[in-house]
Amino acid sequence: MAGEKVNAAKDMAFVFDIDGVLVHGDRLIPEGKRVLEILNGDNELGIKIPHIFLTNGSGKPEAPRCEQLSKILHNPISTDQFIQSHTPMRALSEYYRTVLVVGGEDYKCREVAEQYGFQDIVVPNDIIAWDPTIAPYRVFTDEERKTSRPRDFSKINIDAIMVFSDSRDYATDLQIIMDLLQSENGRFGTRAKDPVSSRIPIYFSQGDLLCPTEHPFPRMSQGAFRIGLEAMYKSLTGVDLERVVYGKPELATYKYADEVIASWMEQIHNDERLPANIYMVGDNPASDIIGGNMYGWNTCLVRTGVFQGGDNDENNPASFGVLHIALQFLAPTSKLARYVRQGATRRELITKLSL
Repeated sequence: MAGEKVNAAKDMAFVFDIDGVLVHGDRLIPEGKRVLEILNGDNELGIKIPHIFLTNGSGKPEAPRCEQLSKILHNPISTDQFIQSHTPMRALSEYYRTVLVVGGEDYKCREVAEQYGFQDIVVPNDIIAWDPTIAPYRVFTDEERKTSRPRDFSKINIDAIMVFSDSRDYATDLQIIMDLLQSENGRFGTRAKDPVSSRIPIYFSQGDLLCPTEHPFPRMSQGAFRIGLEAMYKSLTGVDLERVVYGKPELATYKYADEVIASWMEQIHNDERLPANIYMVGDNPASDIIGGNMYGWNTCLVRTGVFQGGDNDENNPASFGVLHIALQFLAPTSKLARYVRQGATRRELITKLSL
């Protein structure tokens, strides 16, 4: 019987959102620490249960973010089990040389892009330092000018736009992006005769409209910035903006997660494969839950973040319903946890829990 339980535990994996599930900003949700202790081996079987972290968070390199989260959660988090919204975008470095990278604090997203292998990285401050008239209402400090990398951008073609994280200056970033989207093949100071055929591609690392923070109510996120840009582009050009969005609930992110889960299985159990049962635990029905449901994962919604509703979300219900905190999913006394440890299938779980 013990062997069967061990095999069942090794044939499942957990995928956790972070903000609103385990932490609020830099503040620990207390039960999050216990969740990871159980998964890291402090359980009745004494084994590690595969788990990864899939977040629409962004804006800094993976290594320092994992180090920060390890301290907050009092449990080790490896970059090999951690996916930020822009992590899958590293593959784009093979296709674009000169890119505009938007969002994040200071120059952290430039650092991210450098680590991903992009060869020529431009950020909005570089452009403002070259021509301040591009953003007439921007107050550009001497310190910002010293740390920027200006050059004559009228002689350079930008190959693509990468929105890696939330904009810290909507007015400036929207103006610069609109100039490029209407330009002739990504060159400042030009206007394309055909804005569609000459338009350079634009990528967003995620599409969340709202995100949980330390504020009592969720704050606007990158999705709000994208919606504003799309409306502005349609108003000025008369056509819809074609764009690519990564992060949850986009399919590319889940395919990438499969690779990370299989690789993590090999590290902890010397068995590179996908477990039969994967459980997504999240707080946002419009990203965590709808994405997991569409990809065929089991889903569980918690009330510690964006979702504050009733028994389940009406539009995107979690297959295992709603818990107050993530720990309820793994607590030894939980009926759900007992069935999960026994290796019950999704259909069996739904049937058992309805009795």
